[in-house]
Amino acid sequence: MQLTAEAMQLSSLLDRFAEPETLKMAKLGRELRARGIDVIDLSLGEPDFDTPQHIKDAAKKAIDDNWSHYPPVAGYPDLRAAVCTKFKRDNDLDYKPENIVISTGAKQSLANIIFALVDEGDEVIIPAPFWVTYSELVKMARGVPVILSTTMENKFKISAAELEDAITDRSKVFLFSSPCNPSGSVYSKDELEALANVFRKYPQVFIISDEIYEYINFVSRHESIASFEGIKERVIIVNGLSKGFAMTGWRLGYIAASPEVAKACEKLQGQFTSGANTIAQRAAITALTTDLRPKKW
Repeated sequence: MQLTAEAMQLSSLLDRFAEPETLKMAKLGRELRARGIDVIDLSLGEPDFDTPQHIKDAAKKAIDDNWSHYPPVAGYPDLRAAVCTKFKRDNDLDYKPENIVISTGAKQSLANIIFALVDEGDEVIIPAPFWVTYSELVKMARGVPVILSTTMENKFKISAAELEDAITDRSKVFLFSSPCNPSGSVYSKDELEALANVFRKYPQVFIISDEIYEYINFVSRHESIASFEGIKERVIIVNGLSKGFAMTGWRLGYIAASPEVAKACEKLQGQFTSGANTIAQRAAITALTTDLRPKKW
């Protein structure tokens, strides 16, 4: 017997959030191309180059070396150490493997963090424009997205004064990306320092810094808000392999956070997916510890 729509009671969770617009656009683009229509697709953030050969070779070797069994939930220890090496080399940030959690893409990293931090009614401040999944993850966690509009005149960035005006006694998280998806705006060191000065006044507010586009930056040197004194323990950096290494389909992201937040994310991930793909993890070690532009690339 087939269930009627009335009899099929799905979870109310599904009513709290929308399907990602980027994925809807990508699906429509594929359908139009299949019908022979020439489409310029601006939906997914897909690099216009392929995964470098030395990284692909590392993945092939991992298969031959039988890296095919369950990995630790938080990621292989040597990959977590490689992430720490990357942070020191590229950002002059000191982290230990206990601060790092490897996930199935930066999207899972974000979901882990938000579910680890946000309770019902907590406010999450998000400058707009923003990646569409930010607000929907907050809604899934029963939080309240607080959207701060920006202007072209200000290069789609918020000021310290605008940030301070948005903070209330219910503010729990500030969530942003630099370089920004989708505007491309990049916060300078001075601009980030001004925001950091505000955050020092509000120790209850965590800062999620999405830095996935770190290596695709045509404006200035990448700066991380985690580099400012007095707030690093509350900053959770989200990054991954998708953009800078053209590994979107490999699905590998990571966070750097305080040991308490990292442990919370590991606990959540242990119930959702466990450890990330083993072959992608082994290839990521090569990606993060070799020259960004090897001679063969």
